[in-house]
Amino acid sequence: MAKNYVITIARGFGSGGKEIATKIGEKLGIPVYEKQILEMASEYSGLSEEMFLRVDEKIRGSMVTNALNKFTFPKNVTPQSKKFECDINLFCIQSEIIKELARKVSCVIIGKCADYVLKEFDNVGSFYVEAPRWACLDSIISKMGVSEKEAAELITKTDKYRADYYKFYSGGNYWTNPVNYDLTLNSARVGRDKCADVIIDYMKRKFGEDFCDTFKGKL
Repeated sequence: MAKNYVITIARGFGSGGKEIATKIGEKLGIPVYEKQILEMASEYSGLSEEMFLRVDEKIRGSMVTNALNKFTFPKNVTPQSKKFECDINLFCIQSEIIKELARKVSCVIIGKCADYVLKEFDNVGSFYVEAPRWACLDSIISKMGVSEKEAAELITKTDKYRADYYKFYSGGNYWTNPVNYDLTLNSARVGRDKCADVIIDYMKRKFGEDFCDTFKGKL
């Protein structure tokens, strides 16, 4: 019986992580989840998708000032609780969706602290994609039609809130820590398409024949 496998992709803004994830999905014939997880969390919880979008890989307000070393990951509370809509519980709901996906389907998951959420799963490969600032700037300018200054501001802002988000929900770990991941790639060195190939090849080497059997005809 074929086993399901999950690839998580963390990425610096403008590094091409989403494009690489999409390429992996196309090569293996599996779904890629990013914003879809927010839609699924909304359906699961009965809360509006907009509410999940507001906290997507972001920490709001005074949450950043919490003592991270004292952080205790909470259990989900019930919809009847006044705290049901707090940011932490929204993260818990989202995490349950990610775990359920990892139990049932082969897929690629972009961001969402997925490497941390799935750290105890034995069918997961986690990867971090980064690129030099010049490459990220070129990518953002090209895709978004903004000036170099605006692109630089977007990169700084986005990477900061992703880092803060990861640090908070991982209990103090830092987002770019290479130990969090199976492999870290510089997309500017080898190119985005080849990055996808490297990640797939790594998964083949990590999981061996079982992975190859699952994706027979795709590899």
